[in-house]
Formats: sequence, structure tokens, C-alpha cells
Amino acid sequence: MSHQITPFESIRHTNQTGNESWSSRDFAKVLDYADYRNFQSVIEAARTACFNSGQRVEDHFVEVTDMIEVGKGARRAVKTVMMSRYACYLVIQNADPSKEIVAQGQTYFAIQTRRQELSDAEIEEQRRLAIRSELRTHNTQLADAAKDAGVIEPRDYAIFQNHGYMGLYGGLGAKDIYRRKGLKKSEQILDHMGSTELAANLFRATQAEEKLRREKITGKDKANKAHRDVGAKVRQTIKELGGTMPEELPSVESVKKLEAKARKALKKPQS
Repeated sequence: MSHQITPFESIRHTNQTGNESWSSRDFAKVLDYADYRNFQSVIEAARTACFNSGQRVEDHFVEVTDMIEVGKGARRAVKTVMMSRYACYLVIQNADPSKEIVAQGQTYFAIQTRRQELSDAEIEEQRRLAIRSELRTHNTQLADAAKDAGVIEPRDYAIFQNHGYMGLYGGLGAKDIYRRKGLKKSEQILDHMGSTELAANLFRATQAEEKLRREKITGKDKANKAHRDVGAKVRQTIKELGGTMPEELPSVESVKKLEAKARKALKKPQS
């Protein structure tokens, strides 16, 4: 079956980094708006919808100056809005529904936007699975390094881990994080983290292990301090980069469910 190019695909722009956008003037022509001024009210309604959905309007509607031909080779500057796929979806929802092309566009952008959402969710799932798996490995290595430093008893190791959390989470220990995230005692903090929070904890674990080994740290108190210092340094880096503090990130569905889903998919016979 051959892939039919829709009018909306044919006017899509893609830049060197692969980001796509649509020109509001091209869009107005495809939607049969003879007078661009009439289309501007549709864009304004879409901007309002974008703002109301909690999205940053400037991420989806970017004003640029275009040069258009006005006859006899003359050109003049006009304002054009470069729109994201999501912006197009909102525009098409606010366009004249009596036009057949608008109905086609509503179907096209609804399907494409849903595909994008699914794709983003799937990418996040894969990231979580990969980082959580890596974190298990590095936590074992961190436990070995801590043992070499003199952190031997399970209770002492729990205190050692708590110091790492306190550094990274601005003084919050494991119990505080459980409360803050609304988790039960039977649940593991790390299993309910999104990829961003998992990555911060992976960085904490790898750097703490390296510090313990590199500086040949011995003694429980010194090991605890080293872990807390590393956590605080990771937190400081997140702050400097303008990131969200880990305690502010929401807890998510257990990664164990994703792992079970992945195992099931592997067992499924290939068609």
C-alpha cells in the first residue's frame, strides 16, 4: 500500500536538527482561507487553547518575518507564525468545521498528535527500564565500596544510603521522601521514579562509589559524609542547570510493571 502525502505533509518544514513546523500562511492557503486576516483569529483562539492547556505558547507559536512576492518581482515583509504539530492540532480544532479540508485536517492531526504522545511515553518507559537496571548494578558496587570503607552492618548501610538521599534531596531522608511521594513502606523509592530522577540518583551512586575508592575513605562517619557531599553536589548541579529538584518530581507507576510488560513482550511469539 503506497503512502499518500496529505496536503498537511506537503507543507511541513523540517530543519537541520529534524524539528518540524508549519507556516501559518501555507496553512491558511491549504484550509482555503482567501483572506489571511480571517485566519489570524483562528490562530489567536489556538494560542488561548494552548495557554489554557498549560503549555508554553512560545514553544508552539513562533512569529517570524517572511518575504512574499507581490507581483512584478517586488517583495515585501510579512509576519508569519511557525507552528508546531501541537499548534496545528489546536488551529485545526478552531478552524471553520464546514470546510471539508478542515475535517480532514482534524483527523490527520488528532492521529499524529496521539502517535507522538505514545512515542514519547514509550521512550520514557525505555529510559526508566534502562536506568533502573543500571542503578541496581551500581548500587551493588556502591555497597561493596561502602563495605571496604567499614560500612558493614545492614543498619549502618541504611544510614549510609540515607546520607546520600539527604544530600540530593535537600535534607530529606528516605522516610521523608516516602511521605512526600505518597509511597507505602512495601514500595521501593527507586521503582517509582521517572527517568530524570533516576538519572540524578544514578549519578549520585556512581560518583559516591568513585569518591570512596579514589580517596580510600575509611570509617562509617567519613563514608556517610562523603555520600552526603556527593548528593549535595549533584543537587547543586541540577540547580545551576535550572532543573527541577528531585523531591518536586512526581512518583510514577512502579517500574516492576514495565519490566513485567517487557518480559511478556519477549515471550510473545513473533508473527
